Amino acid sequence: MFEPEPQLSERPIRIGVSSCLLGHHVRFDGGHKRDHFVVDVLGPFVEFVPVCPEVEIGLSVPRPTLRLQRQGRRLRMVISRSGEDVTGRMRSFARARVARLARENLSGYVCKAGSPSCGMNCRTQTASGKPAPSAPGLFAAQLLHRLPDLPVAEERQLRDLRFRENWIQSVFAYHRLQQLWRSRWRTEDLVAFHTAHRFLLLAHSPQACRELDRLLARAPGMPRAQLRARYQSALMSALAKIATGDRHAEVLLQMLGLFQDRLDRSSRRDLLDEIKRYRRGQVPLIVPVSVIKHYVRVLDVKELRAEVYLNPDPEELALRNHA
Repeated sequence: MFEPEPQLSERPIRIGVSSCLLGHHVRFDGGHKRDHFVVDVLGPFVEFVPVCPEVEIGLSVPRPTLRLQRQGRRLRMVISRSGEDVTGRMRSFARARVARLARENLSGYVCKAGSPSCGMNCRTQTASGKPAPSAPGLFAAQLLHRLPDLPVAEERQLRDLRFRENWIQSVFAYHRLQQLWRSRWRTEDLVAFHTAHRFLLLAHSPQACRELDRLLARAPGMPRAQLRARYQSALMSALAKIATGDRHAEVLLQMLGLFQDRLDRSSRRDLLDEIKRYRRGQVPLIVPVSVIKHYVRVLDVKELRAEVYLNPDPEELALRNHA
């Protein structure tokens, strides 16, 4: 039986990260871009794997700036001052470094926004200096290509509270799934994992939850490698969709339906009122969730004891405390 314990994982949750976000002095100007949330808030719960592609291909600190330059369909990385092309060096490095990262059990990655190597949505220009369509940096492009299910974000995206909550939930879910894959898992273990994540999935994508239900119904006759790949891809794609307030409210009501006949009229009305207040944006999600967690514990609601939706990540991160 799958029993989620996100705060007490058997293995550390490993997060790849652009080194400058940790405060390392690796920027082109010799400085850093230490990020408070990454280091001080997320840091105590994870183990970081720092990467600075520009330093790791041998560029100096400080160094001239780099730019991404379009040449037809090809994207080149050049040193701004001299025009030296370092595209080949960066692409070769990115392939080798990401291949190593794929073996390091990462559960997520935080990229430096705007970096021509690490950024996910970078400015590019033509050879004459005119603006051109944006594109991922050369290292980020390889990371996204080689590890398409890995939760990847730029640090500036994590300043948005809803995106932050969504990304961290994805990180912890991916970590739990990787722990399952490392075990001698059977189809029934994957079914138990899916059951424990059902309400979390419903909050993000009811359609994806139904599709995964159908996938697992066909699982006994499916090769394990195919089942693993298809389940992981569908799960992470679903969790990448940001849950809406209405979907959260629907999930809370479905949970209430599992034990409402064991509540007195006053308690049931109070909980319904909290769910309605959340739907209207008057209280944060943590309020009705905390009430439901209380009843799950007091009434011993077996159907919800292992439900990840109620404990998707460490409470200390306070991700559900915003209205």
